[in-house]
Amino acid sequence: MTRVLVVDDRPSARAGLTLLVSAEDDLEVVGEAGSGNDAVAEARALGPDVIVLDAVLCKDGEADIVQALADEHPAGKVLVLSVQDEPQDVWKALELGARGYVLKQAVETELVPAIREVAAGRRYVPPELGSRLIAAETADRLRAEEDPLSAREREVLGLLALGHTNQEIAEKLFISVRTAEAHRAHIMQKLRLSTRAELVHYALGEGLLET
Repeated sequence: MTRVLVVDDRPSARAGLTLLVSAEDDLEVVGEAGSGNDAVAEARALGPDVIVLDAVLCKDGEADIVQALADEHPAGKVLVLSVQDEPQDVWKALELGARGYVLKQAVETELVPAIREVAAGRRYVPPELGSRLIAAETADRLRAEEDPLSAREREVLGLLALGHTNQEIAEKLFISVRTAEAHRAHIMQKLRLSTRAELVHYALGEGLLET
């Protein structure tokens, strides 16, 4: 029997989710919670196998709720329910520690299979979202290969090529000198450059010195 904790700030939504999950012979709803803090307390007290969490509770000051649940009850797998279907939203949930992601518009057909998947130690992402995640990841990798520098690093590179010191760059970009130095080191490492002349040559080629 897989023990499930349902977390949603709307009583009607919790009731609907509980009814859906409880209809399965191998699933049991052991508790409900209406806030992030209550979810942490209930997870600690009940020790559920899976925590079904409304994505709304991951915002508005409770963005660390997934991590808090993992700290208090690491054996509980978090399954996020969301209306957002963009790849970055899915990646954010997974990076926070969630084991699965289900779109609310598909809850009736996907929630139960998703619970079983994450309870078994696997990840769950809807098939149509999974293909978009792979496409987005591939596009990001190709962009990184074409331009290994971040927007901030390109700013620093342009200033370095113009002859500005780390102190001057820090003042212009409102960052610390140490951060400016770190950016410079990362730029040289990523571009495999060793001299300022090489740096200037690269900046010219990228059009970073144009006004």
